[in-house]
Amino acid sequence: MSPDISLQRKFVSPEIIFGAGCRHSAGNCAANFGARKVFLVSDPGVVAAGWVADVQASLERQNIAHCLFTDVSPNPRTHEVMHGSEVYRSEGCDAIVAVGGGSPMDCAKGIGIAVAHGRPITDFEGVDKLRVPSPPLILIPTTAGTSADVSQFVIISNQQEQMKFSIVSKAAVPDVSLIDPETTLSMDPFLAACTGIDALVHAIEAFVSTGHGPLTDLHALEAMRLINGNLVQMIANPQDIALREKIMLGSMQAGLAFSNAILGAVHAMSHSLGGYLDLPHGLCNASLVEHVVAFNYKAAPERFKVVAETFGIDVRGLTHVQIRNRLVQHLIEFKQAVGFRQTLGLHGVSLSDIPMLSRHAMQDPCILTNPRSSTQRDVEVVYAEAL
Repeated sequence: MSPDISLQRKFVSPEIIFGAGCRHSAGNCAANFGARKVFLVSDPGVVAAGWVADVQASLERQNIAHCLFTDVSPNPRTHEVMHGSEVYRSEGCDAIVAVGGGSPMDCAKGIGIAVAHGRPITDFEGVDKLRVPSPPLILIPTTAGTSADVSQFVIISNQQEQMKFSIVSKAAVPDVSLIDPETTLSMDPFLAACTGIDALVHAIEAFVSTGHGPLTDLHALEAMRLINGNLVQMIANPQDIALREKIMLGSMQAGLAFSNAILGAVHAMSHSLGGYLDLPHGLCNASLVEHVVAFNYKAAPERFKVVAETFGIDVRGLTHVQIRNRLVQHLIEFKQAVGFRQTLGLHGVSLSDIPMLSRHAMQDPCILTNPRSSTQRDVEVVYAEAL
């Protein structure tokens, strides 16, 4: 009897080192790959916070040379990736370390891909387009949300097209992720809220995704529990390292879940929106999440019921319509508690933008695993509701 392929699930993950101070072992990790010169990717804000200096010191302890590259925008651009790949080659580097939030990490992943293939990064948009392994890649996240450090996603902004595109491949999973909660101490409350909401949406979308499985469900549910239970308190008590550790762990688990189960319409629509208006990714997610949950609920009511229960909502004796309404209300109240009150209209989106935004969202790989199959008209309606 042949196995049922539809019931099989893969699970990819980097080597993960988790805990306060683990950034100081970046040099050891690079030495394990035989690195002689590291291409160190970051951005000016992370350099100013002092985290890059810690990594530079750890490389120096191993007598590993490095070249620092900080030409990275908040939504990394195609030209920055290509410029980085040129500098990598001209400097004779043989490994990549990135320190920062999603932008430096995605830029570093893109540089590795462009270096390995010797072609423009735009050639690799889509799923499973990578054919050559990237140089050794060690990522150190300084935010608790994007999970680029554990995922097989790379999100790059194409400024000419005014859109973001996704590269999804097992070959984009980093070799090592050094997850150090201390590095999130430099996040301001807005960034903490943006990245926290992003991680929460990763967990929800992964749990209801058509690509979910028993391995991803465990991580998605624990991520929801940790983020829902601790994000508001962490933002109110920014120096509490125990709370930061819980949020960092929740973010990591959400990343492992979505990297393997993929995502849904919130992220497809958010990528389109962020590429067009150059808005923070978490803010885009926050503007859309309850509208997409309301749209998707009837396609996966039992799974959304579990989401509601995980958020502490008492669903006993309630109909699915009542559970959906309670879940939507909980998401709105949670968003407001971390400081998100704006609609898309307040961020400069108009009705006339919606057809173009929806076209781009329909081309995003994340739409393929949304629990409710969507037409462009469906996406337009949800965007309009979020105005």
